[in-house]
Amino acid sequence: MTSLVTDTRVVFSRELRPVLRDPFTVIFSMIQPLFFLGLFAPLLPDAPDGGSSLQWFVPGIIVMSCLFGSSMTGSNLLFEMQTGSHERMLVTPLRRPALLIGRALKEIVPMIAQAALIVAVCVPFGFELHLAGALLGLVVLAGFCVGLGALSYTLALASKNKEWLFWTVQQTLLFPLLLLAGVLLPIENGPGWLQTLSRINPMTYVVDAERALFNGEVLARTTLDGLVAAVLVGLLGLAVGVRAMRRSD
Repeated sequence: MTSLVTDTRVVFSRELRPVLRDPFTVIFSMIQPLFFLGLFAPLLPDAPDGGSSLQWFVPGIIVMSCLFGSSMTGSNLLFEMQTGSHERMLVTPLRRPALLIGRALKEIVPMIAQAALIVAVCVPFGFELHLAGALLGLVVLAGFCVGLGALSYTLALASKNKEWLFWTVQQTLLFPLLLLAGVLLPIENGPGWLQTLSRINPMTYVVDAERALFNGEVLARTTLDGLVAAVLVGLLGLAVGVRAMRRSD
């Protein structure tokens, strides 16, 4: 167990160094979410209680940023497989589960940086920050982005020598997950079949939890539902990813 933790820390540090050397990579995956924020948010009406629509919209954009960044991260592993770097890592004494877990845990750092940047941009425009709830929201989102990152690495392993397959699957799933989670528009007024699809999308519960937490509603039922969904995605992603990494050659 100690060796696994040590190996995971080594891989985590290795994966984090390029992000710290070139922080622009954190901004790159935020380009589309920032466009949605800048062009879509002004079209939303204010809340019925007179509050800013940003209170509803911004938490969803933070989850969107997490989705975009974590789902694309497998492309880094694809590049390493093409250059032979991944194969060299496989023959090191590092445990194979650590190669996946360390990579997945690294996704937490860009997520926190992106969330902080989005909030900093929105506060001057009327977004009210509830710090305690926001910090708990980041904890929930951490579990979710670890699972997404692990699934992205799994897809990369399955797409070895077929880069087109990675991007086809990633792009095909990205926007349905996004739209069915009600990030841009509420699903409650949609047709029954759309609401059913939304309910089986784990991202829906994460988005609802983030909205509650970023608005200071720490004890809301949606918070617990979102935490459970995030933990399940995290565990599923790590389980599938570790299995794929063990079989990697």
